[in-house]
Amino acid sequence: MSIIKILAKGEHKTFFSQEYFRSSLVQWVVIGALILNALNWSAIAFFIRPVDFPIILHYNVYFGVDVIGAWWQVYFLPLIGLVILLVNSTLGYLFYGKKERIVAHLLMLGTFIVQIGITIAVASVLLINY
Repeated sequence: MSIIKILAKGEHKTFFSQEYFRSSLVQWVVIGALILNALNWSAIAFFIRPVDFPIILHYNVYFGVDVIGAWWQVYFLPLIGLVILLVNSTLGYLFYGKKERIVAHLLMLGTFIVQIGITIAVASVLLINY
């Protein structure tokens, strides 16, 4: 059967109509992680302005300021969160298809926990630089 006939009959499934993405746990975790990630991007865009001097990127209670860098390097935090979301969603989709549903759900919950950690890190960087 040709692809045109399959598309004409409507027998194809879109990527997001798969069983994995219809799971309520996966939907809520992806929505929550995307909201946290969008809040991180917008908070950084609002508070961090392009400057010529280095800003503080990491603070340690034992050593004080231990990483400084350019203003645009702060954007790596939400970018890493977005990459982790995409990788874990893809791996979760693959595991879910192989009937390893617990592993898929643990990956997604881990993604949300990582997003919470990145949100705390972004808040800390913004607090120390503002």
